[in-house]
Amino acid sequence: MDVTGNQSGQNDYINYTVMMPPTPDNQPSTDSHGGVGSKEDKRMSVMKSANNKSMLLRSQTGDFDHSRWLYESKAKYGIGNAYWQEDDQFGVDGGVSMSDFMDKPWKPLTRKVPVKSGILSPYRFLILIRLVVLFFFLAWRWRNPNPDAMWLWGMSCVCESWFAFSWLLDSLPKLNPINRATDLAVLNEKFEQVSPSNPTGRSDLPGVDVFVSTADPEKEPPLVTANTILSIMAANYPVEKLSAYISDDGGAILTFEAMAEAIRFAEVWVPFCRKHDIEPRNPDSYFNLKTDPTKNKKRPDFVKDRRWIKREYDEFKVRINGLPETIRKRCDMYNSREAIKEKSLAKEKNGGTLPPDFQVEKATWMADGTHWPGTWLNPIADHSKGDHAGILQVMSKFPEPDPVMGQPDEKRLDFTGIDIRIPMFSYVSREKRPGFDHNKKAGAMNGMVRASAILSNGPFILNLDCDHYIYNSMAIKEGMCFMMDRGGDRICYIQFPQRFEGIDPSDRYANHNTVFFDGSMRALDGLQGPVYVGTGCMFRRYALYGFHPPRANEYTGVFGQNKSPADTIPGKPALSGEDDAQPLNVHPDLDLPRKFGNSTMFNESIAVAEYQGRPLADHMSVMNGRPPGALLIPRQPLDAQMVAEAVAVISCWYEDNTDWGDKVGWIYGSVTEDVVTGYRMHNRGWRSVYCVTKRDAFRGTAPINLTDRLHQVLRWATGSVEIFYSKNNPLFATRRLKFLQRIAYLNVGFYPFTSIFLVVYCFLPALSLFSGQFIVQGLNVAFLLYLFVITITLCCMSLLEVKWSGIGLEEWWRNEQFWVIGGTSAHLVAVIQGLLKVVAGIEISFTLTTKSASEDENDIYADLYLVKWTSLFIMPLTIIIVTLLAVVIGISRQIYSVIPQWTQLFGGLFFAFWVLCHMYPFAKGLMGRRGRVPTIIYVWAGLLAICISLLWVTLNPPGDQPGDAVVL
Repeated sequence: MDVTGNQSGQNDYINYTVMMPPTPDNQPSTDSHGGVGSKEDKRMSVMKSANNKSMLLRSQTGDFDHSRWLYESKAKYGIGNAYWQEDDQFGVDGGVSMSDFMDKPWKPLTRKVPVKSGILSPYRFLILIRLVVLFFFLAWRWRNPNPDAMWLWGMSCVCESWFAFSWLLDSLPKLNPINRATDLAVLNEKFEQVSPSNPTGRSDLPGVDVFVSTADPEKEPPLVTANTILSIMAANYPVEKLSAYISDDGGAILTFEAMAEAIRFAEVWVPFCRKHDIEPRNPDSYFNLKTDPTKNKKRPDFVKDRRWIKREYDEFKVRINGLPETIRKRCDMYNSREAIKEKSLAKEKNGGTLPPDFQVEKATWMADGTHWPGTWLNPIADHSKGDHAGILQVMSKFPEPDPVMGQPDEKRLDFTGIDIRIPMFSYVSREKRPGFDHNKKAGAMNGMVRASAILSNGPFILNLDCDHYIYNSMAIKEGMCFMMDRGGDRICYIQFPQRFEGIDPSDRYANHNTVFFDGSMRALDGLQGPVYVGTGCMFRRYALYGFHPPRANEYTGVFGQNKSPADTIPGKPALSGEDDAQPLNVHPDLDLPRKFGNSTMFNESIAVAEYQGRPLADHMSVMNGRPPGALLIPRQPLDAQMVAEAVAVISCWYEDNTDWGDKVGWIYGSVTEDVVTGYRMHNRGWRSVYCVTKRDAFRGTAPINLTDRLHQVLRWATGSVEIFYSKNNPLFATRRLKFLQRIAYLNVGFYPFTSIFLVVYCFLPALSLFSGQFIVQGLNVAFLLYLFVITITLCCMSLLEVKWSGIGLEEWWRNEQFWVIGGTSAHLVAVIQGLLKVVAGIEISFTLTTKSASEDENDIYADLYLVKWTSLFIMPLTIIIVTLLAVVIGISRQIYSVIPQWTQLFGGLFFAFWVLCHMYPFAKGLMGRRGRVPTIIYVWAGLLAICISLLWVTLNPPGDQPGDAVVL
């Protein structure tokens, strides 16, 4: 059938031929003379009798009844995936069968979903328009000074020029936002179904090691950490391929025993989740859901099972909450027993009397009656937070390679036909000794990297904070779609967005941070990939080791417009003593890591992890792949030698004279080690991917208290300032970093410095009202027109950004408000702290002091109203008070002036209103619950009001202005 003509659509296929099955009314027949017979003769030849022919002829028209012929004669349909004709009527090769025809074509695991051009094109055009308008506006501002207030004009021009530069750094990386989608059905079909390369149907997916880090059980409750571990153990990923690790950097016995309790509860919680397909698989979050738990549940025993597991979880929580008291009583019992023995021995040695300096150490005891090797409740040498031995405890061994089905149990749940295996779990606490720099969280993560390489060596690593749990049990598989897809061997990590629970409904302090996670991160995904934000990230282990991607590009030219393949540097791991063979490159990030330490088992695991992390070579376009079925071999069981080696690699001396923290693993030397680690990978030519799932992949908690929120922002900003002053400044990046990606990392280092200009600009309205002048000589048409166009383009851009990112207008406005609040407080202090650290080597820390507390302990948002005074409040509070005083003084001056200058007043009032609107959440946070202002706020307000009033009267006494009226 040929489709030609003008009526065909754009997507129609021209000259598309369809093979029609042979039926009596569409096949020509040849008569005895070689001619073609009539249709009636052909119809007559296929019918067995005249009766059949008369039945198949339509009674009125006499035409052949094709539908009736298909039904009564059991006609054959030809060949295809609906029906396959067995005879050789179509000349099909005898070697081809229906099974061959049913072989499905190659399918990708992921796809890009571009933003609609109707949204993206106007967005880019508005960025260009606003850039041009800003250029002309700044040129006009610099060419038109205000001779009456040159100081005011100069400060405003400098600030506005920096704001334009900062806006450009923030907007350029947003030119190419994209979305992505995964196909879990294809992943299951390729890796977990019976096939010629996988006759047993075992999973061919690579292993994943999940890291959870904690440091202090008092600040990070063990119950929260235990729930995170339970959500990991119950994740929907092949059990034999999943391993979980927790790093307890404090070496606390409370965390250790809480994890032991969690593993015992996991033996019933994990099968329960599999049996009833529970979401989420964090028990605390699941039992606190507000929705109907029976929705979409079809098993008749669900209600009974849920009631039983809920009772078990309640008992589990009671045991966790009672652990501190249980440990204390146990230690008191053992210590009293040991004290009696020590006293008797001391008396025997001292002639029946106790020595005057006799003391008994109060040790911390484990349940088996041995000393806890970590931090004791009463710290002493060798048993304190900064001085204790390394601890590694495998609490759940590797599961069997094949499913282990449960059996009916009257005392527990009926797990008949349910796989009851749980993943491997290990408790890790690295060794700490005085005199060693342990490098905080980055050092703890590197210790887990080495220990896990010895034990499980999963080619992929997922790291989570202790309060971030798996909300979507399929999240790991979603990330694996990108790693195992075509081109996945070039991906160093998959970053998931951070989602938070327990945030107040109004999100007063922009805790959700959706403008960053749904806007900026999506935009970076269209470049070289999103930045690493510290949690919810799946790493390629081989990339963490500091090696280069198998293929990379270099970008040359002023704007990186020239793209060319980069030289391939072989990434074969070498031993420590082979430094002389390492060639020198232009940039240190392009040097290969050489010093991994003296562990032979670890060095041998590197090549294994690299191979197992390759995508599946099931298509000719897949490069650097592995054959199907290569990961079906069961894991090697753990033995004493492997555990001993794992303990050795977490010792405090192991990293001496190695590349750990410099080229290998998490990078040291910055408060924000996450951003630096991701930057170093991008600098080597790797790319990253942003994975936004329909159901949130992970959820966690965030500080809703103003003081805690500002200190969190302070830490981030301090890390950015450190990046700016370090060798990790993107100005010194390699040519493998894309131009716009370099701009994005520049913005990370530059944004805290905007606070200097922001603080000055926030004081300009008050200075304008105090002096009676304005930043321009008058509110002329040119100034108002420029201001109008800049504002309109900003509003339109914001609407389009909201459209392609999916954020709400209220969320965008909250982000703008907190940008001013954080910029005038935490960012400014971070810049000062960074300068002092670079210039004088002085580090400044801020202590918190609670000034008022919330009264309602049952309110889940009670912490929102808690006011804890900090020095970070000084600058925003000063801006608010000075601005309010300036408004009163400015209005009073014009009211009592002989010749009022309303234009200057209206300009100052407009910008003062802009400042106060942005500071409103800060003022509301200071008032606490029911609008009560702490006493210290009144003290600061009074002092500032008196000082500013006296200063203004001194500098500008009544009667000095020409238009002022002096009342006698």
